[in-house]
Amino acid sequence: MTANLPAAPSQDNAPRQALVMSTIAFTVCFAVWTIFSIIGVRIKQDLGLNETEFGLLVGTPILTGSLVRMVLGVWTDRFGGRLVYTATMLAAAVATFLLAFAHTYGQMLVAALGVGLAGGSFAVGVAYVSRFFPAGKQGTALGIFGVGNVGAAVTKFLAPFVLLSWGWQSVALIWAAALVVMAAVFWFTTGDDPVIRERRAGKAAPARSFLQEFAPLKNLQVWRFAFYYFFAFGAFVALSLWLPRYLIGVYGFGIATAGMIGAAYSIPASIFRAYGGVLSDRIGARTVLYWTFAVSAVATLVLSLPSADYVVRGISGPIAFHFEIGPLAFIAVACVLGFFMSLGKAAVYKHIPAYYPQSVGAVGGVVGMIGGLGGFILPIAFGALNDLTGVWSSCFMLLFVIVATCFAWMHFSIRRMERAAAAEASGLSYAAE
Repeated sequence: MTANLPAAPSQDNAPRQALVMSTIAFTVCFAVWTIFSIIGVRIKQDLGLNETEFGLLVGTPILTGSLVRMVLGVWTDRFGGRLVYTATMLAAAVATFLLAFAHTYGQMLVAALGVGLAGGSFAVGVAYVSRFFPAGKQGTALGIFGVGNVGAAVTKFLAPFVLLSWGWQSVALIWAAALVVMAAVFWFTTGDDPVIRERRAGKAAPARSFLQEFAPLKNLQVWRFAFYYFFAFGAFVALSLWLPRYLIGVYGFGIATAGMIGAAYSIPASIFRAYGGVLSDRIGARTVLYWTFAVSAVATLVLSLPSADYVVRGISGPIAFHFEIGPLAFIAVACVLGFFMSLGKAAVYKHIPAYYPQSVGAVGGVVGMIGGLGGFILPIAFGALNDLTGVWSSCFMLLFVIVATCFAWMHFSIRRMERAAAAEASGLSYAAE
């Protein structure tokens, strides 16, 4: 019996089809990429891991997904997103399947490296989708594609129930099967992007060399965008992985409840990325980033305040009072933080095709790599800070320092560019960034 698979899209429908299927595929990939946010809690209990070892385990897939983004982005520019996306999903599916049969911490770390390939799909999707849309619509299109971050919420909603019913190994097996199915559907329902089609028809210049692709990386501006993404995306991933553990440790929630609350953070931090793309097209990515960093600085500062008992010398004697952020207040502020992170993620990627239209794969891959490295480094740093300070809210203290640095670097860079533009208009010279 032969399966009836959907036909490849017509050229008129190709942009919409590429965007829709890429977004769905990225959702599945992101769900796999963050699988350790749930099963890692059970593995920590089974193996007796300390906080640093747990942070390394949940961060390892993020490391792989980050490092491969640069390469996958360039491969997408050269070979096309349809091929590279499908191959990436199949490779990640194999590693996720093998994870179910790992028994030692070392084996799980090795499997986690392969699972991380799913996270590299972001660079593929950015390079693939952006070629279907004009510059004025790329912010919206990439914002919609970024909604695939909601895969983190999918894992937090569904994985706890699978884990409690059949064990964490079943989570790995089911998530691997979902990747295989998604890879097949993507291959048979999408087509090559316009640039690849023109190359094959001999109507476009051949692919540039790797050195030409990476030439923009000498610009400090690229690394400034990457640092923004280190916070906007890296901290989002880190908190997606860390929040279940944080909620269990601070507020005593069960794993299912902690997973669902973590999803409540992940959903606005994912879905509203599309809105961030629309806002970036309408009012400018720079304005969106100003709001993102300002509100995020306030939110992380509030969340960094630890529970404490205070004694004040009053007029009539000592006055004692207690301060803590209750679970409802914590969830509310975390959701606000997630919302503005989602706007910031879209705003950062709005800059890339605008400034580097011929190197979206390479520049987008590098920015995504640095952002993804934030998702790897920060969970480990969170665990280490817990071990060193014994204060749960120390993770938000670190995030406050990072976002404050982002705000300051952006503001002074913009002022520098404005002074350079004014000097150029008046015939003076001024050093560029």
